[in-house]
Amino acid sequence: MTRTLLAALATTLLIGTAFAAPVLKTDIVVSAAVVTVGDMFEDAGIDAEQPLFRSPKPGTSGLVPLADITAAAARVGITGFDNSGVTASRVTRASSVVDEASLIALITADLRQRGIITDGMTADMLFNTRIAPFNAEPVAEPASIISLRYLPGTGTFTARFAIAGEAQPLDVAGTIELMIEAPHLKASLPAGAVLSADDIQMRPVALRFADTAGIAQLNQLVGMALTRQTREGMMLKPSDVAVPQLIAKNQLVTIYFRKGPMTLTVKGQAITSAATGGPVQVLNLISKRVINATAIAAGAVEVSAAPLSIAGL
Repeated sequence: MTRTLLAALATTLLIGTAFAAPVLKTDIVVSAAVVTVGDMFEDAGIDAEQPLFRSPKPGTSGLVPLADITAAAARVGITGFDNSGVTASRVTRASSVVDEASLIALITADLRQRGIITDGMTADMLFNTRIAPFNAEPVAEPASIISLRYLPGTGTFTARFAIAGEAQPLDVAGTIELMIEAPHLKASLPAGAVLSADDIQMRPVALRFADTAGIAQLNQLVGMALTRQTREGMMLKPSDVAVPQLIAKNQLVTIYFRKGPMTLTVKGQAITSAATGGPVQVLNLISKRVINATAIAAGAVEVSAAPLSIAGL
């Protein structure tokens, strides 16, 4: 009796499975070039991978009439399905958008790999013909460079791209302006002002202009003094700065002479200017003699020759 009941149950399950009809979907999104049974039907079973018809172009949709679906399904052996009153199904093909920005990114990456674009540099690109965004297959790399020719002398380039899902390559041409970060003043400053990092802003300038004018590095500017009156937004060159002057011409200074525990001082007037540790000529205001000294601090110089007296330095 038990065996009879089990056999009857198994037969019932098999019959139920055999008669379970696939259910037609109303909205389908595919990424491949072919729509399969599994894309179109729920409960597709072992026929899920069977192709039915080609999918629309990437990024587009199309309505497939019930009659066409029925005919395609019959070709792979599906003679019946549940359409729940649906008269057509919408098939949409997913896509990846390829536009000018993505092509520029690919060209930039190629030039960076070649060492043409280095750290601190960017590229401004202009295509000869505007490229409208278009749809490619939704893959990891919807566009890739086949070839790129760049002429640094003129800045012109030509490039050929492979587009996923497109049989024909995409050819583009244009110009590239290489840009480099350069230091600019945030505000107008007088000659002699000592620069800090807060006074400087890095902005992109054309590399060809920078090569002609000369660009100072940030570490060449901080702590240095401006050699002339400057204006806001001015690009800084190495010639625009110098070591800050501790001693200015005609400045009153204190002249120091040190030997062991003894320190002698006398008042003087600078005849020349000097930076830290630099040579400076000063006039001893008591003896009226011009002596050679070294700038040691703001308003202070030091002599090394032994004096006969403080006043006689």
